[in-house]
Amino acid sequence: MFCCLRTCLNGNIHKTNRTHQPSNRIKEPEIHLDAGTAGSEVILLSNYLRITGTGGALATAPLVQSKSYFEVKIQQKGIWSVGLATRQADLDKKYGGLDKESWCLCSDNVTRHNSEEYGPVVATINEPKSSNGDVILNDSAIPGLIGIEDMDEDLLLTTGRSDGGVSATKTAQETKGEATDRTTAITMQHSFPDEGDVIGVSFDHIELNFYFNGKNLDVPFRNVKASTVYPVIYVGNGAILDIILDKFHHPPPNGFENIMLEQSLL
Repeated sequence: MFCCLRTCLNGNIHKTNRTHQPSNRIKEPEIHLDAGTAGSEVILLSNYLRITGTGGALATAPLVQSKSYFEVKIQQKGIWSVGLATRQADLDKKYGGLDKESWCLCSDNVTRHNSEEYGPVVATINEPKSSNGDVILNDSAIPGLIGIEDMDEDLLLTTGRSDGGVSATKTAQETKGEATDRTTAITMQHSFPDEGDVIGVSFDHIELNFYFNGKNLDVPFRNVKASTVYPVIYVGNGAILDIILDKFHHPPPNGFENIMLEQSLL
């Protein structure tokens, strides 16, 4: 009996010591991407804050406060969608917004919900146009986006087609300010989906808005009618994205805060 008691005590002491040994493990963040509900081919890394593979992942916490904000950083280009979704969304798709359960900004330069596309997104920001009013596009790696390295230098000061088609030279009366606006627009269309850029997402239960490196893209969704929605990221074709839930790269819009757990609102 004594031997048995000694064995039991020794076992408990060993367990206690092991529990109090210093650990090098990084504490898992309170909110992160949810491996339990993610698409079957999704890979989550960096304490479930980084996503790659193919498919989508929701965050572990819904947006229950009145004004929520989070960011997503593009670590590597590919196909991606960022926005909100319910738990009924199809997370095995590489694009979001293909069903009525998700509302997303997508790497092909559109916003998408229920397979309806709205865009091009960057065309709302003083896009350069040809003489017939068409947006100037080329064979950039991202559909609908201009690759500035593929353009002739003179194109920055002209309107027209980059493929050698008909173009119209700007008149001498065109102001330097107008030329600057067009150059800025082309630069934004080139850099919008680039590695290192940050997409902001704000939601106040009335509008879902998206931001590019701190600038509002002015392409809001006003039809997010689901009672419970979560941050969502979809990826494919080699894309790697990080969700940022605090220590933001850009200040949130006025009155918006990082996502809070429901019990912290009590």
